[in-house]
Amino acid sequence: MALKFSMPGRRFVIGVPFGWLLLFFFLPFLILLYISFVDMRGQIHPFQPLWDAQAGVLRLRYENYLSIFRAEEGAPLFRTIYVDAYLRSLWYGLCTALLCLLIGYPFAYFIARSPASVRPALLLMVMLPFWTSFLLRVFAWKGLLGDNGVINRFMMGIGITDEPVLMLYTSVSMLVGMTYVYLPFMVLPLYANLVKLDYRLLEAAYDLGATPFKAFWLVTVPLSKTGIIAGCMLVFIPAVGEFIVPSLLGGPENMMIGRVIWDEMFTGNNWPRATALSVVMIVLIVLPLAIYYHRSGKKP
Repeated sequence: MALKFSMPGRRFVIGVPFGWLLLFFFLPFLILLYISFVDMRGQIHPFQPLWDAQAGVLRLRYENYLSIFRAEEGAPLFRTIYVDAYLRSLWYGLCTALLCLLIGYPFAYFIARSPASVRPALLLMVMLPFWTSFLLRVFAWKGLLGDNGVINRFMMGIGITDEPVLMLYTSVSMLVGMTYVYLPFMVLPLYANLVKLDYRLLEAAYDLGATPFKAFWLVTVPLSKTGIIAGCMLVFIPAVGEFIVPSLLGGPENMMIGRVIWDEMFTGNNWPRATALSVVMIVLIVLPLAIYYHRSGKKP
């Protein structure tokens, strides 16, 4: 017998996730937005009033936003350390998502095509890194990629190189660390999509003369589109604001926006500019996603 929700019950079920988003996303965003327009005037805490009671006006400090895009004299337009950090973060986030997709898709496909009896064990191996501290997992790569690390010692031991190869504090170490950290976020949604795939469609493609690669490209990949998009979003969004991996594995040339915000807030004690940087980053990520989902929702 099917359960039927009354109208108040239905509103409650729908209202719970909306209330969660309101409390833990929209309200903190409003606090960030408030601080981003504050003029601290040398004060320690950033919660200064925006309303000037004596003058009876609302004083919003737009300089916190303008300074992000105002280049120094003689520099190219909009070429600031903040804009460079944004572009670098977007680039690393995109590269991480693509690498995770290239590595994670075969993983997910293999698990989905494995016998049902071994799938739980394979999924457990994918989720096993989550049982270890995120910080320790990233820090372990320093022992692998360092000049005296395991990889360099192995290569020098078998005669591939006579001196250590610079791998740590480079773009390579950044991408290796971020791909390793976020790979499970790509594998799990892809597996959830591929395991529901009707493999009779592949058999029909083979019967019609398609090669295995052509059947995979024309049947499997289009049917796993939602899993690909979900995995890319789960990897790209947190990778753009990543802080720990650039701090431990990246050098000064790989400064991402998460580290820049940290320095502005805790080293420079410039909370308004740090929150302005955060608001701009949120807009850069959320606005394209909102436009995409709005357009995709209109498709028949």
